[in-house]
Amino acid sequence: MGNIQITARFLIHEGKVEEFKSMAMQCMNIVREKEKDTTLQYDWYFNEGNDECVVRETYTDSNAMLTHIANVGEFLGKFLELSDFYPEIYGSPSEEFMNAVSGMNPKLYSFYQGI
Repeated sequence: MGNIQITARFLIHEGKVEEFKSMAMQCMNIVREKEKDTTLQYDWYFNEGNDECVVRETYTDSNAMLTHIANVGEFLGKFLELSDFYPEIYGSPSEEFMNAVSGMNPKLYSFYQGI
């Protein structure tokens, strides 16, 4: 299984949802423009109260995810100012990728089985 899947969970600070959504749109535009062949899924979901956002992401491999970080990295620091961040990684990411995200304290889930 070469794909890398990410669940990025953001608990949005009070009064920051509109700014958060504006940046989300900018990130979406960057991904549409620069990552057509390597980003297989990039879906943003908000709960009913608009105080939690979950981004479901799937990339062709670790290198595609590293490219994504380079493309939208300037926004990540801003998102961290507006929310609490809880990333989950699914698959077998490269050591380089794990080193790049180690400061975010992601939970890593290794593939066991599927269809």
